[in-house]
Formats: sequence, structure tokens, C-alpha cells
Amino acid sequence: MSKKIAVLIPCYNESKTIAKVVADYRKVLPQADIYVYDNNSTDNTAELAEKAGAIVRFEPRQGKGNVIRTMFREIEADCYLMIDGDDTYPAENAPEMCELVLSGQADMVIGDRLSSTYFTENKRLFHNFGNRIVRLLINMIFHNHVNDIMTGYRAFSYEFVKGFPVLSKGFEIETEMTIHAVNKNFKLKEIPVAYRDRPKGSVSKLNTYSDGFKVLKTIGYLFAEYKPALFFNCLALVFLLGSIILGIPPFAEYFKTGIVLRFPSLIVAGIFLIIALLLSATGIILQVVAKKHRELYELYLNDMRRKK
Repeated sequence: MSKKIAVLIPCYNESKTIAKVVADYRKVLPQADIYVYDNNSTDNTAELAEKAGAIVRFEPRQGKGNVIRTMFREIEADCYLMIDGDDTYPAENAPEMCELVLSGQADMVIGDRLSSTYFTENKRLFHNFGNRIVRLLINMIFHNHVNDIMTGYRAFSYEFVKGFPVLSKGFEIETEMTIHAVNKNFKLKEIPVAYRDRPKGSVSKLNTYSDGFKVLKTIGYLFAEYKPALFFNCLALVFLLGSIILGIPPFAEYFKTGIVLRFPSLIVAGIFLIIALLLSATGIILQVVAKKHRELYELYLNDMRRKK
């Protein structure tokens, strides 16, 4: 039996490019079903996508994360290829990405822009800087070597899609996907893809500052959720250092004169020490919970594969 491929295209006001994107991916993946999910576009994106041969559906809740949540829930396939509707990703890489998933070599294939032409094609300086910062933080915190954390060009297995709890509402969804895949030990592959900047007249919906802040906030939340012992022990270390810095002068005076003159500093140092101990204990407890969650998730995946 032939494997089913679904091409997923979340769209918001992409009338300049959507028809070409649908045609390009129809050409390289003629056997695939191409879905365009319109996210409250005010132009004729939906009409152009349907005319180009896509299956058009609608998601009224604004935000890329909301669109992907609905896509993943509604669509059944053996391989899912996610792309943006802005014609910045080359279609010729799609067959290779899908084959890596269908052959069982990967649960998520990442179209790596940053190892290719992204930094020369993308004219938004802070986007380039933001991609580097996000890559550095995630690779350092989660001990992996993913080159492109925020790319919108990815292929997924059925297990990843149906087992991925979409929590983000906006553009931070790609960061969430990457961290989830690394934490749950999914098989990852990266292939370099050529990136081209948006054509003239096509406008990015990504806000450098507000969406960048959301991405960083998501990293912080997921750091605490997936690695609570490390997260809370880092905080505990800060309070412990504060306790030591504030506590040394009163103790030095006491050992020298036998009198404690800086009671406020001593009291605050004691409070900081208690907070550090509580934070460390919290991290240990939550780490046990996180470990149990990973165990249950593995059992859930096993059950999913058995029923498939």
C-alpha cells in the first residue's frame, strides 16, 4: 500500500506567492495532498490556493501555532511536510525530506537554512541575530547540535505529529517542536536547503521584537518544564551566591570581635540560603516528575505504533 503524504501550508495574506507554492510542491510531490489553512487572510489567498489545486481549510484563531494545532489534529497521513506559503523554501528538497521520514530514518527532518543561504538572502539584520541567539541557547541548554531551530520547512512522522502537544499560539511553535523532539529522543535529520528572501510585495508577518520575546519566553518555560533540576539549581545557585556575599561580612566581624553588628545582612543572607535550599529541592522533585512523564510518553508512543 502506498504511503500517504500531506503537505501542510499555514497561510495569512500570502496571495502574492501561494499559487506558485502550491504548483511547485504539486510538481515535486504529485502523489501528495496539499492543504492550505487560511488564518483569517484579508486578501484572496484562499481562492488562489483552491484554484491552484490545494485543499483549503480555515482556522479562525489567529497565530501559526493555532493553525498547526488544527492541522495536526485533523489530517491523517504517513508523512507530513510543513512549509510556509511565502515561497522562501525550494520545493526540490521535499522528496528527499519525505523519503527520510517514510523510510523510518527520521521522525523530524529539518530544512536547514542557516547552513545555506539564509544569512545572505535575509535582509533583516535582527532576524539573523535572533536565529543565532536562539540556536546558541537551545543547543547549550538541551545538549544538541541542531543548526536551524526556527525553520518553517520540516517533515514529520505520524508518531511525532499525533504525539506532539501544541502549546504555542504563534511563531514560537518551531522552537517548541525542536525542543520537544530533542527531549523525547525522536530521530532528527537536517538537510541544508537554499533560502530565498520573500519576493517583492510579500510582507513578513513575523515581528522581530514581540515574536522574538515570545520565542525567548518559550525557551525559558520549556527549560523549566523539560529540565527542572538544572533550571531550579541555576536559580538556587544565584541565591546561594547572594547568601554567601551578604553573609561573609557579619561572620567575619563575629569571628574577629565576637559581636554581630550587621543583623540585616545576616537575616537576608539566611533568607537567601533558605530560598536556595527550597529551589534545589523543588528542582529535584520536578525532575522525578519529568522523568515519569517521559516514561509514560514512551509507553504512549508504543501503544500508538501498535494500533497504527
